[in-house]
Amino acid sequence: MENILLVLNIVFAVILVLLVLMQKSEGGALGIGVSQENLMFSKSAGNFMTKATAVIATLFIICSLALTIASRGELTPSSSVLDTVEEKSEDTPAIPDNNN
Repeated sequence: MENILLVLNIVFAVILVLLVLMQKSEGGALGIGVSQENLMFSKSAGNFMTKATAVIATLFIICSLALTIASRGELTPSSSVLDTVEEKSEDTPAIPDNNN
């Protein structure tokens, strides 16, 4: 099950990268110089590539969450690290007396 999810996750990641790279650049690095009107009512807001990117990104996130949930059982610790540490009282320094 985990192997199938892992392969799907890798496939979704590659498709997502390709979709993002194939999209037309809208310019205005990080939105600088783009008015709100252009941003809200852009002709490219509803095109196929944008919708496909949103669908693949959603599938990628769902697959990533499913992979995390599926592999969570292997991550439960059988013992605590603190159980393996031995306390050595002779190595602990003594508290000095107050010399008032």
